[in-house]
Amino acid sequence: MEGANFKSGLQDQMLILCTQQMNGAVPGEPVKTDKNSKRGNWGNQIEFILTSVGYAVGLGNVWRFPYLCYRNGGGAFMFPYFIMLVFCGIPLFFLELSFGQFASQGCLGVWRISPMFKGVGYGMMVVSTYIGIYYNVVICIAFYYFFSSMTNLLPWTYCNNPWNTPTCNGVVTPRGINNTLANVTRSLVTGAAEVAVEVVNKTKRTSPSEEYWKHYVLQISDDIGNFGEVRLPILGCLAVSWVVVFLCLIRGVKSSGKVVYFTATFPYVVLTILFIRGITLEGAVTGIKYYLTPQWHKILDAKVWGDAASQIFYSLGCAWGGLITMASYNKFHNNCYRDSIIISITNCATSVYAGFVIFSILGFMAHHLNVDVSEVADHGPGLAFVAYPEALTLLPISPLWSLLFFFMLILLGLGTQFCLLETLVTAIVDEIGTDWIIRNKTVVTGGVAIVGFLLGVPLTTQAGIYWLLLMDNYAASFSLVIISCIMCICIMYVYGHKKYFKDVEMMLGFPPPIFFRVCWRFVSPIIISFILIFTVIQYKPITYNDYVYPGWSLAIGFLMAMSSVICIPIYALYKIAKSEGTTFLERLKNSCKPDVKWGPALSEHRIGLYANPGSEGEVEVRPLKEELKEKEDEKREEISLTIQGSNGSTAHNITPSA
Repeated sequence: MEGANFKSGLQDQMLILCTQQMNGAVPGEPVKTDKNSKRGNWGNQIEFILTSVGYAVGLGNVWRFPYLCYRNGGGAFMFPYFIMLVFCGIPLFFLELSFGQFASQGCLGVWRISPMFKGVGYGMMVVSTYIGIYYNVVICIAFYYFFSSMTNLLPWTYCNNPWNTPTCNGVVTPRGINNTLANVTRSLVTGAAEVAVEVVNKTKRTSPSEEYWKHYVLQISDDIGNFGEVRLPILGCLAVSWVVVFLCLIRGVKSSGKVVYFTATFPYVVLTILFIRGITLEGAVTGIKYYLTPQWHKILDAKVWGDAASQIFYSLGCAWGGLITMASYNKFHNNCYRDSIIISITNCATSVYAGFVIFSILGFMAHHLNVDVSEVADHGPGLAFVAYPEALTLLPISPLWSLLFFFMLILLGLGTQFCLLETLVTAIVDEIGTDWIIRNKTVVTGGVAIVGFLLGVPLTTQAGIYWLLLMDNYAASFSLVIISCIMCICIMYVYGHKKYFKDVEMMLGFPPPIFFRVCWRFVSPIIISFILIFTVIQYKPITYNDYVYPGWSLAIGFLMAMSSVICIPIYALYKIAKSEGTTFLERLKNSCKPDVKWGPALSEHRIGLYANPGSEGEVEVRPLKEELKEKEDEKREEISLTIQGSNGSTAHNITPSA
């Protein structure tokens, strides 16, 4: 009998040693398995940072921030912008990263923290769905321009095409042809030229790039309700966009984590190339001065502060659900505090850098046309597909610069689109949580991509641009602000700031710095409320150039905005009705309590408050020797089960579904 016991003990020691060697551990030390093998993790931390940078740095950094900066006081705008970054942007970014990383769950699963607020997660899914639909349409148009640039002469260079109108006035003159008044006058004496240019400037100029955009690419209709026909070239590019996104996410974060090494870094290479080319052009300095010259009196304007806060909020991607999702694939003890600062600062620095690239070219174009920079400055699709492409036609080897510019837009868009799609897929897989759906996550990804493509088809019609701008202005506007505010209130005041600070300390090894604790509890919610009030006060009905949207389309826009917010009270009422209790207050209290599965996903991280899944919020206090003995028994059971390849479990090593 003693020999049998000795043999059994020797086998146990051998198993422990073998497992330690397989995990790279030092013999005699506890075995650490920080990887979530069932759900998956990032290959390394660089993949997470690059993915998050690609998610945060999007088209808005290029086509929105530079315009906002020049319109709101140039260099003076930087002051409120960075104030809002420090007091709102970085704290909210850190809050969402820590939230997702601690629970290792997507935007639905994390609401085990307070099940009544799970509607916030559904609201995030609705917002990500809307953005994912129209964002990929913008990417597909960039694909279309990219393919159109593969030629010796850019098709929007001259006014001699079938789609051009008599009002077209190009900035480039075909050899031997003087087809506009401005082109003729440039060959005259200086005095006469100045008079002629003044006359031309008083007449509304329609550029060949604008006519190419409206009359050839979009073949735009006269009303949002007049869909016309589907533009087959754009539809084909939309299919290409969704196929690219699907292939990059075919293995989830394992495949997208490798793709971002290129998609998140190459745009900076292109930006640098365009920047070097831009600052060497005549008039570039004038454009950059227009971009940066401080107008300090505008700092006293509330609209400037509102624009700064809104730009920070939307640029970082807060309340979309993507930050929570990406962080959920981190290892439990990853330093997301460091990551949040790196990614946030990188995002804002990219916006500032992109401004130099944009305004150096626009300054050159303004100099060429002998007009003020403000007359060629634009934002949104007008900058990306009209103003900047026209400026590129003035450069030697213009197709090369056009290819680089639109390739950069494609990569910037894809970086955000990856995370939007992964947010939806992760939420679905985590919510269902069966072994089959986890094994067949690729099928879910393909299904979501197909649905996204079909929902994007109406945006490829002749009225598509009207609907795209309607979704851009309403689908993710004030609803994001409300979602973010409720998230802060839930975590800090319903769940409890002290408990959350302890959760973060357990995860990172140190408590959140006092600055972030103050921001999470007071400063950030106040700023978010300010953004909401500012958005409501500054509201103006959407227009597109001279087109005014009809009332029924604005009603649809408001319904889209409300569809994500309405999820919150509807689910809250449902959860209260399903909770235990004889009175409304009892049901309300029980629906706000953390679920028994709330906490770290891996059993080895469930210590202290989370050691016993059945402890509804109370810390179990036990003697140290008893706790150490229990941990040792648990380790041995886990090791034995791992070696045997069993999927069974005991009462001590139940791992909540991730």
